[in-house]
Amino acid sequence: MKIDNKHVVSVTYDLYISEDGEKKHVESATIEQPLVFLYGVGMMLPKFEEHLKGLTIGDNYSFSLPAADAYGEFDEAAVVNLPKSMFESQGGLPEAGTVLPLQDNQGNQFQGRVVSIVEDAVLVDLNHPMAGHELHFNGTIQDVREATAEELDHGHVHGPGGHHH
Repeated sequence: MKIDNKHVVSVTYDLYISEDGEKKHVESATIEQPLVFLYGVGMMLPKFEEHLKGLTIGDNYSFSLPAADAYGEFDEAAVVNLPKSMFESQGGLPEAGTVLPLQDNQGNQFQGRVVSIVEDAVLVDLNHPMAGHELHFNGTIQDVREATAEELDHGHVHGPGGHHH
């Protein structure tokens, strides 16, 4: 069966980013813990899915996504100063490098990484950790099957490698 919309796809991969002219290993999905997702419902990067379309069990893949097709370019405007007072009721100031769970006024949750502490503020980078990086994927298609009606209704995979209710 070839990968297409409304299919459950299971893949292994090694992900590398380009950093200082070299490829740096970032993460892997293994045979023991593959990436399992519902294809074509917006769970994955669109260009990632495009590269997998039409592949079948046992096919190997290798491709790169420029930053613009992955997590976007690094945005200097997304490095913001948050008042120190925001953190005083939380038990003190975070250290540089700390990843903070944050929420906007609409209730959307996201993360920011503390860059530094300045006079009256905490400098926080709200960019995705892989923003500005070209992503390099190498992997193998492990399984492809049609999604169940329940999986399509819920918008995610059920069972092994997926969500359990």
